[in-house]
Amino acid sequence: MKHPAATKCQHCHEGFLADCRNLGRQRFCQKPDCRQASKANSQRQWRCRPENQDYFRGSYHCERVRRWRRDNPYYWRRKPPQPESALQDSSAALQDSSAVLQDICFQQPALIVGLIALVTGLALQDDIAASVRSLLNRGREILRMVRGRPHCQNHEKPIHSPPGTVAARASPGLPD
Repeated sequence: MKHPAATKCQHCHEGFLADCRNLGRQRFCQKPDCRQASKANSQRQWRCRPENQDYFRGSYHCERVRRWRRDNPYYWRRKPPQPESALQDSSAALQDSSAVLQDICFQQPALIVGLIALVTGLALQDDIAASVRSLLNRGREILRMVRGRPHCQNHEKPIHSPPGTVAARASPGLPD
């Protein structure tokens, strides 16, 4: 077995001893930042290969992911944070109220997507987008309703729903 030779890390540019099993192939040292750069480099190379260009696109691959997620429920959900760290984070965030408001403003799209995913139980972008379109259409139908009747503006045709859909979901406590 050969002895490891000194190699220069492609990320931090410092010398390191490559593992004897990976001589000639190991280009990154074992520092956490360099390992992260190595992973990113490997993923970039994988995505650049022609056979992997459309790996995450198309109906076939969406169905493949749906089957995998159905067979592996709860895999993608993160464990809840420990109560001590959550309390510490919340109290630190409350001290600087402008940062909290700014964080909330920038996170609203993620909040909405997360809420839709939680309510619908979906995690694929295509499925969430379809749900968003459905919710938008439903909201538009509700906003066009006036006491159970379609309201037409600018000579629009009224939206006709199957019997009992929008009217049944309307609040029963509206005065006549």
